[in-house]
Amino acid sequence: MNTSEGKLLVGIDIGGTKTAVLLSSTPPEVIARKEFATRPAQGPERALELIKSGIHEMLAEQGADSTAIARLGVSCGGPLDRVQGIIQSPPNLPTWDDVPIKALLEREFQAECLIENDANAGAVAEHRFGAGKGCQNMVFLTMGTGLGAGVITDGRLYRGTNDLAGEVGHLRLTRTGPIGHNKKGSAEGWASGGGMAQVAQHAVAAALKKKRPTRLAKLYRSGGPITAKDIGVAARQGDKVARAVLETTGEKLGEVLAILVDLLNPDRIVIGGLAMRLGDLLLEPARRIMRREALELPARTCQIIPAELGESIGDAAALCIAMGI
Repeated sequence: MNTSEGKLLVGIDIGGTKTAVLLSSTPPEVIARKEFATRPAQGPERALELIKSGIHEMLAEQGADSTAIARLGVSCGGPLDRVQGIIQSPPNLPTWDDVPIKALLEREFQAECLIENDANAGAVAEHRFGAGKGCQNMVFLTMGTGLGAGVITDGRLYRGTNDLAGEVGHLRLTRTGPIGHNKKGSAEGWASGGGMAQVAQHAVAAALKKKRPTRLAKLYRSGGPITAKDIGVAARQGDKVARAVLETTGEKLGEVLAILVDLLNPDRIVIGGLAMRLGDLLLEPARRIMRREALELPARTCQIIPAELGESIGDAAALCIAMGI
């Protein structure tokens, strides 16, 4: 491998559960990778030291040093100041108060560091390397615990005036309902893993009251949370309550898709997270409602497909930032 000056890109994917650091010379391929638990309750100091030491160790393993770094890219949940490179207490990193990660890493490695919202970075990654290849106008939905979006228009990332474009989870679909983005009846409340869990709690309680059997009853009675994974497993086993919850989530997702189709007229809407794991159990009701609610021509034109990069999307997203979005 050629490790001459300025040939390596460093990607850093910071999540609430885990953080990954990686090296690449030809994204999305990865030369070296290290991962560790983020542990946000301990604050940012430990994670930052592990990020720096991990990069130094990987460089040494490749027979290189920091002069081989062309650029560093940091993918992290918002809010953040992209220009100044400051992480501003994201919900999944509540102790990371105004962390100047750009300045810290540039001082350590003497190379430019760029930072970007993870939904935007994921959109660029899927557009360049995944399900969005070849299209000009695309929306990428991060459908996990929450619901966010990255928007590609005319082949370029659209950020908005305050770098806050794509906050579809904050849209209100109903006056009441499950809570997401601190708002009852929001798109995130209805069409996310966290929202699905809330819907399931009510659905299981209603089923038990009517003495209807469900595989989710034991979890509910134990007082433990019912997760999106639990619902998916039960639905695949034919559980009617679980399938009804997925149908509801899919239909509400379809309402969100219809709004995006009417507003942005994209070629494709690529959905990560739950759509990759649940497939047509979620996407069929979503497509049905989208076709019913949206204008006919843009609805017919737009493909609704799961993301392709799978669990490697965080790595690819961080490298896209290092490439320069």
